[in-house]
Amino acid sequence: MSRSVRFLCLLLALLMGPAQADRAGPSQEIVIALEDRGGSLQMAGSTPRGAYRRAGGYGVGTAAERRLQQLADQHGLQPGAQWRIELLGWHCWRLRVADGVSAQAVLDALQREPGVALAQPLNHFEGQSLEPPAVSAYNDPYLPLQRPFHQLGAAQAQRVSRGAGVRIALIDSGVDAAHPDLQGRIAAQHDSVGAAHPAPASGERHGTQMAGLIVAVANNGQGIVGLAPEASLLALRACWEQGGKARCDSFTLARAMARAISERADVINLSLAGPRDPLLERLTQEALRRGILVVGSVPASGALDGFPAGVPGVLAVRSREEGGAAVLAAPGREVLTLLPGAAYDYASGSSLATAQLSGVLALLRARKPGLDAATAQAWLQGPGPLACLAMRQIEPQLVCQPDTP
Repeated sequence: MSRSVRFLCLLLALLMGPAQADRAGPSQEIVIALEDRGGSLQMAGSTPRGAYRRAGGYGVGTAAERRLQQLADQHGLQPGAQWRIELLGWHCWRLRVADGVSAQAVLDALQREPGVALAQPLNHFEGQSLEPPAVSAYNDPYLPLQRPFHQLGAAQAQRVSRGAGVRIALIDSGVDAAHPDLQGRIAAQHDSVGAAHPAPASGERHGTQMAGLIVAVANNGQGIVGLAPEASLLALRACWEQGGKARCDSFTLARAMARAISERADVINLSLAGPRDPLLERLTQEALRRGILVVGSVPASGALDGFPAGVPGVLAVRSREEGGAAVLAAPGREVLTLLPGAAYDYASGSSLATAQLSGVLALLRARKPGLDAATAQAWLQGPGPLACLAMRQIEPQLVCQPDTP
C-alpha cells in the first residue's frame, strides 16, 4: 500500500474525528479501512462471528457498519468517526482501543481480518516553524558582504514580509533613480531645494546610500538587498551636498515633510540631525497624529534635544557601535550600500542605522498596517536580530537564529 494512500486516510481521520476521540491518548487510537467498492456486503447468518462473504463490495451505512461493529466487539474497540473515501474504494473508521489493551496487538490482529485494507495507529502531526533561508535564496552577489543585513535577521523576516504596499518617504539629498538596484522602487521624486542648489543628474551620494539600504531590489542578480525590497520609496530631496556632507534647512525640510504627509507616507525617514525647530516639530506632530511612523537619527554627540530625535514620538536611532542614549540602535559601521552611477561602497554613521530601521518598519507595517510608534519602539529594543525578533511578534512561528553569510 502506498505511503500517500495511508496518509490520506489518516488525514481524514484527523480532520473528522470528534472531540471525544481527540481527548483519548494517541497511543490508544487507531484507523482501520475496509475495502468498499460500492456494492453491498452480504453477511452470512450461519457463519462464525466476524466472517463474511463478498457480493461486489461493502455498502455504506448498512453492511459495512455491521462489519465494523463485529470488529469492534471482537477486539474491544470504541468506534468514532467513519467515512467513505471514494477515490480509494475504502470505508475508514477512527477507533479507540480499550485502556489496558495493547493497541499494537489489536492492530496485528486486525491486519489479519478478511477485507481489512489498512490498520494503523492514529498518528499526530504538527505544523513546522518558518526556518531561516540560506543566503543562496538570494542571487544578489554582494549579499554576503552585507553584515548588518545578517545581524538584523533580515533574511528571516523577509520570509513573511518584504514591505509590499508600504510607502516610505526618504527626506534627504537626491537619489539616483537610474541605479540598477533601485529600478521599480522609486514611486515619486520631488525637489524641495530648487535652483539654489541644483541636483546633479546622477543623484547624490547620501540620498542614494539611504535609498539602497531601504529598498534595493532583491534577486535581480546584482548588487545588494534592501531591508524592504518591495516597498515604494518617495524620494523627497530636501538636502544638497556640500563639502562632503548633506545639508538642509528649515524651509526645505518643511516643504518635504508637508509633501510626505500629503502623499500619505507610512514611514518618514530622516537620516539627519540638527537643533530644535518649532516649524519642523509642528509638522512632525501632524505626521504622528496621522499615524505615520517618523524615524530620525541621533547625532554623533548623542544629544536628544534637537530635531528630529528630540521630538516626542519620533523613533530615534543611533549606530549600534556608538553606544549612548537608551534609544533604538542598528548597525552603522562599514555598511555596504549604493552610490550614484551604478556603484557600491561602504559608509558609516547613525544615518545608515536609521535607514535600516525604516526598512524594518516597512516590513512590519506591511503585515500590521496599524502598527504605532509605541509598539514599534517596544518591539525594536535590545540587541540581536531585531528584524526577525520584531516580526515574530506578528508571526510567532518565525524562527530567529544567527544568520551568517
